[in-house]
Amino acid sequence: MKAHPSAVVSTRAEIAPDVEIGPYAVIEAGVRIGAGTRILAHAVITGRTTIGERNVIHPFAVLGGEPQIRKKKDGTDKGSLAIGDDNVIREHVTVNVSSAETPTTIGGANLIMAGSHVAHDVVIGSHCVIANGVQLAGHAVVEDWVTFGGVAAVAQFVRIGASAFVAGAAMCERDVPPFVIVQGDRARVRALNVVGLERRGVPAASIAALKKAFAAVFVRRASSFAEAVRLLDRKDPFVDQLASALLR
Repeated sequence: MKAHPSAVVSTRAEIAPDVEIGPYAVIEAGVRIGAGTRILAHAVITGRTTIGERNVIHPFAVLGGEPQIRKKKDGTDKGSLAIGDDNVIREHVTVNVSSAETPTTIGGANLIMAGSHVAHDVVIGSHCVIANGVQLAGHAVVEDWVTFGGVAAVAQFVRIGASAFVAGAAMCERDVPPFVIVQGDRARVRALNVVGLERRGVPAASIAALKKAFAAVFVRRASSFAEAVRLLDRKDPFVDQLASALLR
């Protein structure tokens, strides 16, 4: 461990030998940090928090804080936080431990920008971009390859589908289907997220199939929503994923 002399590191934390810990950072008992991770100045890692390899935690981030809930506590410390590999967590990000035994979870290769909040029991997949000031309420689920614009918010228990784009300042109070763009207060589906799909490397044939499915369900729907989804050609795996989410 390469810790600055001013850092406060508990002897009961488990830290890989090559982890770098900057000035005035605080690492408390029970924390586990994997190889190649860098904890920059003034970051605080607390609670039952496990951080994987090659992460970068920027100044004044607080990871592993108690859940912000008003439920009566039973005197036990069950909550935890699990963070995967290759994440970048920027300044003033706060991530809370879970309110029960299943951890708050962040996957791998995510960029979580300054001032964002990840509440208790949230699950974030991998390859997501979460812009400045995004607020994820308790038990929200963010699937892989999702991108958020700044100061967007997600209500409790809402799911954001894979490869969705949530526009800046959008307020999501209901589930967002995979592969779409949502925008506005009480966010509504606006378009297919073609740019995000292309960046992800989704085959052109699948994008074409998704365009056809999107039009059938959201643009030129000739029947009820449920019937339009039921009539989709689900041979393409991405269309099948979209249909499954819409029927959930």
